[in-house]
Amino acid sequence: MEGYSIWVAVILAVWAYIAIVTMLGPGLWWHEPLISGLVTGLVVGDVGLGLQVGASLTLMSLGMHTYGGATIPDFMTGAILGTAFGALGGAGPEAGLAIAIPAALLMTQLDILGRAVTTVFIHGADAYLERGDLRGITRMHLWGHLPWGLSRAIPVFLAIWLGSGPVQAFMKWLPQWFMNGMKVTGAVLPALGFALLLAQLPVRRYWPFMVLGFVLFAYLKVPITGIALLAVALAALYGSLKGGEQHG
Repeated sequence: MEGYSIWVAVILAVWAYIAIVTMLGPGLWWHEPLISGLVTGLVVGDVGLGLQVGASLTLMSLGMHTYGGATIPDFMTGAILGTAFGALGGAGPEAGLAIAIPAALLMTQLDILGRAVTTVFIHGADAYLERGDLRGITRMHLWGHLPWGLSRAIPVFLAIWLGSGPVQAFMKWLPQWFMNGMKVTGAVLPALGFALLLAQLPVRRYWPFMVLGFVLFAYLKVPITGIALLAVALAALYGSLKGGEQHG
């Protein structure tokens, strides 16, 4: 079972750099696990696997945000590595998640390192500010993305380029009970992520809509797309009625 070429490692490293940096500015949502899983799937030739791994990690990340600068698992990098190594030899989504979840947790340490190094540029900008050097401030601002982007690009490059052999050996070494456990975990963690999201929403106020959605899906077998369209219509109607009450 062959690994990946250095060019695949370079492409995925560049993507990891761009995706995480755009989170700081343009806000293109390229850092979402589903997007990174899709892009990685296109690069390695297994789009279906990329969508499966990315979707699972997206559900796990629901309700997880960097409140107050807190560090959370880097599911974007997890999606890249999980998809890439899960595609080797057709290992499948379970094997991909077995790599993605530990990788996402491990990346929290490099996330902290990237944030810490970025403060160097902040102090540099402060020094230029005292001297009234606007160009210097601009340079510090632009260079500040380097630690953030490299904290993702370097691990992705090294893992894809150098890690295929050890990762393949590791996957063969894993016992079947562990793989079964990861499969169960992959099913449970999305529910946990959804529960964290619900904890932040005014569920008590809008519980009738939740019951309606559950009945439509569980008992009437209405597809998710149909439920989503109905939810949009109900939300628009509800907003219109509430607006009419306020103006009336």
